[in-house]
Amino acid sequence: MEWLLLLEKCIWFGLAATGFAVLFNVPVKNLPTIYLMGAAGGFTKVLTMHFGTNIVFGSLYGATVVGFLSIYFAHKRHSPPPVLAIPSVIPMIPGILAYRMIIGLTKLAGEIQPETYNQVLAETVNYGLKVMFILMCLAGGVAIPMLITRKESAKDLKFRRRS
Repeated sequence: MEWLLLLEKCIWFGLAATGFAVLFNVPVKNLPTIYLMGAAGGFTKVLTMHFGTNIVFGSLYGATVVGFLSIYFAHKRHSPPPVLAIPSVIPMIPGILAYRMIIGLTKLAGEIQPETYNQVLAETVNYGLKVMFILMCLAGGVAIPMLITRKESAKDLKFRRRS
């Protein structure tokens, strides 16, 4: 039964990635690839979290899978890796945690009971830090594979074309 729930989440991750790709006007030929990459990244995130990894590292692993897949599929589809990677990783953004952080900030800015102030402050900071670390892991997970696999710098490529 758990595997069916995991499969369902993968389907939704893929559909969300495809939806963001459509919003960003990605060429239609890349939509199936983005669906697969979004599903694979979401699968990795949810699977690692199922086995005890926290949401920050699960997001890092999922984004790294998307980063490496984007490099592979970029050569197959003749598209830049970010065109494939960015829509695929957007469904992993922690919307509910950001929402809870904003609600906490709103409570802190308004009238609040002194006895609950410290608890609300701690929860708000906790949610904010999780959001920040998850976003950094998503960016790093997508960017690091592209930096690792790049053999030449852009400056060397420009110089070689002129020669």
